[in-house]
Amino acid sequence: DESSGYESESAGGERASAAAEGESRGRQRRARTAFTSEQVCRLEKTFQRQKYLGASERRKLAAALHLSEIQIKTWFQNRRMKLKRQI
Repeated sequence: DESSGYESESAGGERASAAAEGESRGRQRRARTAFTSEQVCRLEKTFQRQKYLGASERRKLAAALHLSEIQIKTWFQNRRMKLKRQI
């Protein structure tokens, strides 16, 4: 019984799909936040003034923009990485 090698590829594909199914049964990923242009503008202006926010500043900005503190924190982390890539 000779093998063409394709069987091993299909077995790997089955494992990959099983892993994807395992993810869907486990914790769901949070949906991507669609920031409004006003939110982005305010976030960018704040970022120009200061690259890092303290907890109280983050809390105030989150309340003003109707976002969670985690969304603000993540946006600033991503924006700092974007700046680093540009430099």
